[in-house]
Amino acid sequence: MKYLDLTRTITQDIQQWPCDPPLKLEQTVSQGFIVDNILQTGMHLGTHIDAPGHMIMGGKTLLAYSPETFIGRGALIDARGKKEIDLDLLAQVSIQPRDILLILTDSDEKYGTPAYFQDYPAFTEAFAKKLIELNVKIVGMDSPSPDYMPFPIHTTLLSHDVLIIEMMTNLKSLLGVKAFEVIALPPKFDTAGSFVRALAKIDSSSNNMQ
Repeated sequence: MKYLDLTRTITQDIQQWPCDPPLKLEQTVSQGFIVDNILQTGMHLGTHIDAPGHMIMGGKTLLAYSPETFIGRGALIDARGKKEIDLDLLAQVSIQPRDILLILTDSDEKYGTPAYFQDYPAFTEAFAKKLIELNVKIVGMDSPSPDYMPFPIHTTLLSHDVLIIEMMTNLKSLLGVKAFEVIALPPKFDTAGSFVRALAKIDSSSNNMQ
């Protein structure tokens, strides 16, 4: 069994959406030897998951979803070099109901620059509606968003309980992997979104890996 980390490390200098509140991450020491840390941040920091309440007034928070929602069979689409994420890309994968679909856009190459938040491929409405039809439960990507302001794809997906994981990393390591499971558990917050530790669990026996 092998686990691949698909999560960005949260550090004081992590790249954030320009409109997000400033991150405060500090270490404290009390009694001369007890070390603790203080974190003050918005919940959509680094690799994070969106619940319906993020874009839909009165929508569900993460607490409305059972733990198994955040664990499931994974599928990967290679969308590198694409200007938009459209229906033709679905020909690459076989999607089963309740899968977690990951989309590699190579936005990692722009991470740390302003272009990361300014130039990434957006989902088409047809693609988003097809994910709903296929009963995908989560879609994740290495870009910061599936769309741009005013975020119509967010609303389409979240209103049908398709959760969204943004700002993933290391998706390229899944190229050529035949079967994997995604684990993306958020802390137990009653919030409209949260950072997650996203992993891909790979059974080496079923993937002919050494």
